[in-house]
Amino acid sequence: MDYVAPSTLEDAYRALETEDALCLAGGQSLVAMMNLGLIAPARLVSLRCIPALRGIAAASDGSLRIGAMTTHAELAALDVAAAGPALLAQAARVVAYPAVRAWGTIGGSVAHADPAADYPPALVAADASIEVASAAGNRRIAAREFFRGIFETALAKGEIITAIHVPAGPPSARAAYQKLSLVAGDFAILAVAVIVAGSARVAIGGCGPKPLHAEGLALDDAALLEAGRKIAMACDPPSDHRASAAYRRKVLPELIRRAVRAAQQ
Repeated sequence: MDYVAPSTLEDAYRALETEDALCLAGGQSLVAMMNLGLIAPARLVSLRCIPALRGIAAASDGSLRIGAMTTHAELAALDVAAAGPALLAQAARVVAYPAVRAWGTIGGSVAHADPAADYPPALVAADASIEVASAAGNRRIAAREFFRGIFETALAKGEIITAIHVPAGPPSARAAYQKLSLVAGDFAILAVAVIVAGSARVAIGGCGPKPLHAEGLALDDAALLEAGRKIAMACDPPSDHRASAAYRRKVLPELIRRAVRAAQQ
């Protein structure tokens, strides 16, 4: 296996032209998959030495541009008032464990697109977009269109995630991220990300191959539980070692209600 560590995006694009080349960001998922023999790339292209992929830039309206190599720990340390960035910071604080948060990156996690990961529902609820680039140019993809299935994204061959754009959200909006897992730090059985501003916008992880989302939910308990039941009946959750599909459907309405109440508080 070949290993290269380019210092510019242009060099990274050229390195990825090799057949079966993969980007190495934080390595917390990729290296584990390699150790299990699930993948065997011909070349690893490390992104750690590329300054253009680092840094968090705040705009005057409260929105953020987050470099793809920003670590979970850096995001978890954010102290922001705007709903969209605050939601992402909440999700970062429950990603795995401190050691993983210190090395893992948002770009790597987003590109991996695990349906039970924390960032996908948070980004969809925040109406975020993913900035990607290649030798052919740059483009931005809405988060709800970026995640396409289990470990499947809208990334084309040779493209690299360069940044995540998170809008501030509506004025006076509030956000919350609620995660149900077997133990702290585990992947989610279910996760609900919510932004509340007059009504609720929710995105749900762990209940299908990609995040589900719904907007305009009324805020009283009865309406939230009814909306949750309709979403649960329409979704296609997995049955795995963490929980059955039936269990996920049963607890989803209450988790939505709790997420909305947490945002309001």
